[in-house]
Amino acid sequence: MLWESISSVVLGLALSWVALRRLPDRLPSHRTVLVTGALGALFGAYLTHSALGSGHVLATPVGAVLVGAVTLSLLIRPRRSRPVRSAAAQ
Repeated sequence: MLWESISSVVLGLALSWVALRRLPDRLPSHRTVLVTGALGALFGAYLTHSALGSGHVLATPVGAVLVGAVTLSLLIRPRRSRPVRSAAAQ
């Protein structure tokens, strides 16, 4: 379980780093993204390990990455666009 935890945190940090490189203007501070990715992946590993039990060496990291990606997706802000003027405002 210790190696699963360490590997899930490393995978969460890698996922966070990729998200920061691809969407730098749509995410909050770097520290928030890195902590969210690591904790989300750690929770995903715990959840997968609890649901499947021990002995699923490949399924646990996959669950960690999936839950980490979901938690990171909650941080994405919409793109900034110009305000749309309605016809009633004219």
